[in-house]
Amino acid sequence: MTTGRSTTVSRFIAAPRERIYRAFLDADAAATWLPPGSMKGIVHAFEGREGGAFSMSLVYPDDETSRPGKTSDKTDTFQGRFARLVPDENIVWATVFDSEDDGFSGEMTVSTTLASADGGTDVTVVCDNIPSGIRLEDNEEGCRLTLNQLAVFVGG
Repeated sequence: MTTGRSTTVSRFIAAPRERIYRAFLDADAAATWLPPGSMKGIVHAFEGREGGAFSMSLVYPDDETSRPGKTSDKTDTFQGRFARLVPDENIVWATVFDSEDDGFSGEMTVSTTLASADGGTDVTVVCDNIPSGIRLEDNEEGCRLTLNQLAVFVGG
């Protein structure tokens, strides 16, 4: 199912493209920087190579009451694959949420581009085919928070 809904978020990170790219291919790294805000990451499976599969859960803190998770009250679990990898330049994930709610069904594509910039890297995340159950504003905010965590993780 193609929804045609998308968002784009960019951020400068004061770290080299190579370091940022490596953070996408390491399970422990992804569990650390990918969960937005105060969420926690749990990696169930992770093959950091083109065509490789991954599965993760993002867990809301116990005191989160503003909105329920997609998979359970406190959890967003998703499956995906590394659809395309261009070393130090581009990472494309194809992801599907584990949810009984049709509003979260369909494959969402997350494309991250790394471009050299003076003193670091411009990182741009484009999410395409965002499921209808996800507010675009929430997706953008989640991507911003994730990029902030990525910057902290890679030291930029």
